[in-house]
Amino acid sequence: MMSTRLYTSFALLTFLFITATIPPVMARQSSESDAIRIMLEEREREIKAILGTDQELSDDQMASLRTAVNDMFDFGAMGREALGRHWDELSVERQQAFVDVFSEIVRYQSLGDVDIYRAQVTYEEITVSGDTAHVLTTTVYKDVPTVVAYTLQRTDAQWLATDVVLDDVSTVEGYSRSFQSYIRKRGFDALMDNLNKRLEQNRSRS
Repeated sequence: MMSTRLYTSFALLTFLFITATIPPVMARQSSESDAIRIMLEEREREIKAILGTDQELSDDQMASLRTAVNDMFDFGAMGREALGRHWDELSVERQQAFVDVFSEIVRYQSLGDVDIYRAQVTYEEITVSGDTAHVLTTTVYKDVPTVVAYTLQRTDAQWLATDVVLDDVSTVEGYSRSFQSYIRKRGFDALMDNLNKRLEQNRSRS
């Protein structure tokens, strides 16, 4: 039921993106879209600096890369959208438990192929409307260009990704179909059991 592609695709979908905090001076000196582009490019350089030229990464490098790649996402917002109406049926504690296991699975599986993070990225367009921004990019990996689009939401001065679209397919919609179908057939507790088993499998392989 839970397609591995939904999790492993995050490696390609997330490697160029960041948690971008825009200094007030920068925001005044340029448009917000320009400021976002600058911060994205800075984080891309940071990720590639972590990678260096070594093919084998140390545990510290892997930990730093996992943080840089995944801390850009608002997993709470993504989890809420993925569960749809079922979210409001849960207690706050169960909501948090779901977000915790969901985000940990993504964090573990995002480093399945670290060479993805060496790929060439072109920022095609960044548009901002109020507290929502859209980033359109082209990523070239193994000589294959792929269009990847991101939706960002701003909280205070921080921009976080709430959805990623790859080949016109929304990641959040993919999670939504998978999770909600599982809940309808087997219930939320069964979904959590499945996710926790998947997380333990990831931990045992790391």
